[in-house]
Amino acid sequence: MDTTVWLTLATVLAVGLAIAAAVLLVRVFKARRLLLDAGIPLHDKALFWVAVAYTISPVDLIPDPVYLDDIGILLLALRALQAAATAARAGKEPGAA
Repeated sequence: MDTTVWLTLATVLAVGLAIAAAVLLVRVFKARRLLLDAGIPLHDKALFWVAVAYTISPVDLIPDPVYLDDIGILLLALRALQAAATAARAGKEPGAA
């Protein structure tokens, strides 16, 4: 493979990572609203902030040129926060037991 193919692959990979990072950033800002909700347990809020700290920390499971571990951990924390918000919202509904 010549240099042009490698350069094209690197560009496609960089664009893909940039798109994933942008989507993740939007989800983090949406999660900020959930963190203000008093019905969400503290441990779910703390899990989210630990994931954010891990994402920006220089210590990683996989070296920094590959952000898959950072993205994965942050996505798991966002899913846990979303699940906690859904459960809290269901508990606040008038028909909930």
